[in-house]
Amino acid sequence: MKVSRFQADAGGRFRLKHHDPADTNGVRDKSVAQQRLTESVGRLRDLQARLYAQDRWALLVVLQAMDAAGKDSTIANVMSGVNPQGCEVHSFKAPSEEELDHDFLWRTGRWLPRRGHIGIFNRSYYEEVLVARVHPEILQRQKLPSALITKRIWEERFEDINAHEQYLTRNGIVVRKIFLNVSKEEQRRRFLARLDEPEKQWKFSMHDVEERKRWDDYMRAYEQTIRATSTRHAPWFVVPADHKWFSRLVVSRIIIEALEALDLQFPTVDPGVRNELGRVRRALQNEK
Repeated sequence: MKVSRFQADAGGRFRLKHHDPADTNGVRDKSVAQQRLTESVGRLRDLQARLYAQDRWALLVVLQAMDAAGKDSTIANVMSGVNPQGCEVHSFKAPSEEELDHDFLWRTGRWLPRRGHIGIFNRSYYEEVLVARVHPEILQRQKLPSALITKRIWEERFEDINAHEQYLTRNGIVVRKIFLNVSKEEQRRRFLARLDEPEKQWKFSMHDVEERKRWDDYMRAYEQTIRATSTRHAPWFVVPADHKWFSRLVVSRIIIEALEALDLQFPTVDPGVRNELGRVRRALQNEK
């Protein structure tokens, strides 16, 4: 499966209505998708080992979605075979007072992946053009000088984000951004499941219901954000999320294709070191 099918158009042509949350790209059998995911997890394990050993590149995966779209379970399933030493996941909730005293990229910048590592942002700096746009009162808590809160603030933040991601790319951090595109009806069903099943009730928050009332506002914010920030070096992928078994498969393939494009190889040992290793091997074999 080529993930280019789910890549958002760059250059202002993107329309969210052209992406069906229930799409499965012709895959009808859940068991088939799960088998393919198992294969992808194995391939990802190999690529991550090479990434870690080569220690030149890093991969940043940004996950954004509405509540109940499946971000947590996607991370758990897709990254299930990866060595924890080479992968870090960071979730970003409401900013702290310390974070509010810095620029909006500061709190995520501290958690960018090191060379050889995969970093996953569960929500990210994109909250600053999504949640903050749907809730204008949030800007008032960010302690910005009033003269800087103009009608162009969102366009300016898009420019800052694009420049930031280009900077990361030029420093060997590959950026892939994923929007898990769940439908409003599927979100309703998942909320009901959380209410009906005791083991899922801890996931439910009245805040989620309040945010659901602003669904249309969020969809407009996502569309404008993706349209303005999907670039060749840091593309957005709009992944159908009504079927978790399919969205996990797509996300795994997005990560795999990003890593495969780097032509990762295990480091080679120079002849002098290889000769020394040969002597060590013979010595170990001759031990009694």
